[in-house]
Amino acid sequence: MPSQTPKLILVHEPEKACFDRLVADGHAPERAAEIASYLAQSTDLAHEFDALAAACQARGLSFVPVALDDAASVLAGEGRDTTLVWTLTDGIAYFHGGAAPALARLGGLKTIGADDALFALCQDKFRSGAVLGALGLPVPQAGLARDGKWLVEPPASPAGWFVKPNRLGAKIGIWPDSRTSDLGHALELSRRVFAAYRDDVVVQPYVAGRNVRASFLGLVPGAAIEALGVAFVDSGADFQTMADSLALYGDTGEAAKAAGHYAEPELVAVADSQPAADARIRAIAERLMSGLGLRDVFSIDLRVEADDSVHLIEFEVCPGLPCFDFRAYCRQQWGLELADAMAETAASRLVGQNHHL
Repeated sequence: MPSQTPKLILVHEPEKACFDRLVADGHAPERAAEIASYLAQSTDLAHEFDALAAACQARGLSFVPVALDDAASVLAGEGRDTTLVWTLTDGIAYFHGGAAPALARLGGLKTIGADDALFALCQDKFRSGAVLGALGLPVPQAGLARDGKWLVEPPASPAGWFVKPNRLGAKIGIWPDSRTSDLGHALELSRRVFAAYRDDVVVQPYVAGRNVRASFLGLVPGAAIEALGVAFVDSGADFQTMADSLALYGDTGEAAKAAGHYAEPELVAVADSQPAADARIRAIAERLMSGLGLRDVFSIDLRVEADDSVHLIEFEVCPGLPCFDFRAYCRQQWGLELADAMAETAASRLVGQNHHL
C-alpha cells in the first residue's frame, strides 16, 4: 500500500460564520461585525491559499484549508503520522478556534503551536496576567470590572490607567478615551464595553514607552530565542484603537486602503537603539517558552521605556500571520514570504526536510 502524502491542514474560522453565530446569540449586527473583525486574518489569508498549496506541493506536502465548523469531521479521518494541524485563530468565548488543537489532540494528530490550554488562557487577559505575574514576569497588575462594578480593584497609579476588554482582541472596545486618570471613567468604560460586547474590562496602570511586537516562527524544530524578531511598532499614536485596527485588516481594511485611509505602522528593530531592552525582551520570551509552553509560532506585545524598562502586556498563540508585521518578520528573519515560510515550517515537521537553511 503506497504511503500517504504528508498533509498540512490549516483550520480557520471565517468572519461570516462567527458573525452569524453572534447575531443568532443576540448581538447587534454592528457589534457582531466588530467582534468578528478579530478573524480578519482568516479573510486575508484565504487570498493566499493557492500560494500556500503551491509552496506545500514544492516541498512534498498537500495543503487543505478547513473551516472551523468542518474541523471535527475532517480531522476524525486523518492519519496520525502524516497530518499536521495548524490552527489560525484562537478563542473560547466569541471565537472558537481553540477547539481545533483540542480536536487534533483527541485524534493524536501533530500540531503547530502551543497546547490547547494556552489557546484558552491567552484570550482571558485577567487570568493570563495572573499567570504571567506568578512566573515573575513584568506584567502590569490589573483590576477587573463588569458593567460598572469592581470585581477586583486596580492598584493606585499616578500615571492613570488603561482600560480594555478582557476577552476581545484586535483593539475591539479600545477607544481614544481608553486611557484615563479617573477610575470613575474606567467604570463608565466598563459599562460601555458590557453594553456593546457583554465583556468585562481589565484596568491596568498606564505604562509609558513605545509599543513593541516580538514575533516568533520556529521554521525548524528546536528553533530558539535567536529566531525571535523584536521591533518597535510606531503608528504615530500612543496606542492603537479599534478604528485603527479596522483600517488595517480584512474587508474593512481593504475598503480603507481603497479610500486612502490606510496607514501602516513603521517597524524599527529594538536592538538598533536599545540593545539592553532587546536583551530583556528575549529573556522574557525565553521564560514564556520554558515556563508557559509557548512554541512554534507566537507573538508578544510589550511597552519599552527610554531607560530600557520593559512591560509585558500580553501574548498571542495565534499571531496575525498575514498582518504586515509578521510578513516583515518572515522576510527579515527567514528571507521568505509568508506562504513559503509556513510551508517550510510544516515540511520540517512532517517530512524532516528544510529547503531554506
